[in-house]
Amino acid sequence: MARMLQLDDLTRFVTVSDSQLSPDLDRIAFVVGRADERRDGYSSTIWVVDRSDGEPVMFLSGGKDRHPRWSPDGKQLLFLSDRGLRKDERGVGLWVVPALGGEPRLLTRTETGIEQPRWGLDGAEVFFLSSVGKVEEDVKVIDRIPLWFNGAGFTYNLRRHLHVVDAASGVVTRLTEGETNVVCAAPSNRGRGVAYAASEDDLDPRRMDIYLHDLDSGEHLKLTSGYSVASLCWSPDDSCLAFLGSDLSRGSATHTAVWLLLLDGEEPESLTGSLNRGCSRRAYYDLRSPLASIPAPVWDGGHIYFPVSEGGRFNLFRVGFKDGEIEPVVTGEFSLEEFSVRDGVVAYTRVTGAEPAEVWVRDGAVERRLTGFNDGLLSRLSLSEPERFEFEASDGQRIEGWVLRPGGLREGERCPAILDIHGGPKSKFGCSLMFEHQLYAAEGYAVVYLNPRGSDGYGQDFADIRGIYGTRDYEDIMEAVDHVLAAHDFIDPDRLGVTGLSYGGFMTNWIVTHTDRFRAAVSQNSISYWPSFYGTSDIGFHFAPDQIGGDPWTNEAG
Repeated sequence: MARMLQLDDLTRFVTVSDSQLSPDLDRIAFVVGRADERRDGYSSTIWVVDRSDGEPVMFLSGGKDRHPRWSPDGKQLLFLSDRGLRKDERGVGLWVVPALGGEPRLLTRTETGIEQPRWGLDGAEVFFLSSVGKVEEDVKVIDRIPLWFNGAGFTYNLRRHLHVVDAASGVVTRLTEGETNVVCAAPSNRGRGVAYAASEDDLDPRRMDIYLHDLDSGEHLKLTSGYSVASLCWSPDDSCLAFLGSDLSRGSATHTAVWLLLLDGEEPESLTGSLNRGCSRRAYYDLRSPLASIPAPVWDGGHIYFPVSEGGRFNLFRVGFKDGEIEPVVTGEFSLEEFSVRDGVVAYTRVTGAEPAEVWVRDGAVERRLTGFNDGLLSRLSLSEPERFEFEASDGQRIEGWVLRPGGLREGERCPAILDIHGGPKSKFGCSLMFEHQLYAAEGYAVVYLNPRGSDGYGQDFADIRGIYGTRDYEDIMEAVDHVLAAHDFIDPDRLGVTGLSYGGFMTNWIVTHTDRFRAAVSQNSISYWPSFYGTSDIGFHFAPDQIGGDPWTNEAG
């Protein structure tokens, strides 16, 4: 008999992420993670599943193994790992292992970490990002910002640079210099070049330059400037680049798009702007693996595959390079977390409102689930299925939200309800399982969550509430509560609570100072005072001026 969810179940869920299709299309490598209470962290292993028979096999389990990437010929797999590190020793290693099994071989290890390793043209080299510099352990002399970053610690002395390591000898060469932070890089498919995006302005790290580095001459050619860039990929013939990014025309509220960048100096062209939707993953999913990668565009043949944030969904589309035609590839009431594409075959991880991520494959018109790591646990649990609602706000805009009914509620009973407000504000709730919400429902609460003005997943005008926090977004939230109470008589209007994280915490603070309809409130990680947020948080020095206009000296009122 199924039971209600418990807090301890958080450690029983398995995270599945980073599905990578092999060059021969036969196998998919992916990462399986588990919470490790004893070490207050996560363990991870690399698995491989056959695309045809769907039998997952553990491939590597030597110490937080993650980020598998097939070599161009499919004979090797590179991965990142903590294996070989002593207790409390910092760093991460870049390893390779024969794809048919064998002893892993360490290519290099750095104390400051390794990010985004990618094979070069023929598998002879691996490109990666790693920070250069050292943080003082004792007295710290800090004369620049940003000085620290959440989850990373002090960063004021560190600069992330592009490196390449010889896959045979392990010799590492640093390819970039100076006071710059490389954000992403992509080696070319045919030539001796590597494109990279770098941020050079500490006070506005969102704006970046894209360079082309010639590996033979050593030249760094600037291709474009002023864009926020998350990832890069080359056309098959190396004639141009595509990148996932934003022109920041509406600051942090600007939709992320897929851009085409020719190598002749012309300005980039947005390939997805006509959709008026963002192409970055913004959905809340609190069982997402901390090792999950950013879903980035993939150039496969004559198409660029990219994700689209549409309402509560996050689905896969593609755009034709020559005709610019956009068409759906993998769509439905779910969130596609990550994906890889080769010869039109798509390997991806998929989440729904009541199911955590598993590996799927789309081959032609057929979509199949290949893993079921959480099936056993789910069969023993009674989870609530989200009920989607939509209503017309007082200004005519359609607003989307969801309700979770509490478990075990009997006919005629009434229950309290918790209103949860997401952060961002340009993030969203949607077709992604939220353990937190399910736990509230298991404890007897109805849960209400929605995407008010400021959220991702809708039009650009909908998303931009810079300078007007607490106005139309507040009205959307209150009108959503009215709509839900009118439609669901099992919710007791006299027992309402409200909570939210970050921007959601700000709105919680705003709500309890503008209405008394909520009996309890929990403000999480909230912005409660803009000057302190500006001066002490990791992103405040550039995020606060973008959101409210000015700084504590030019905009005292906030």
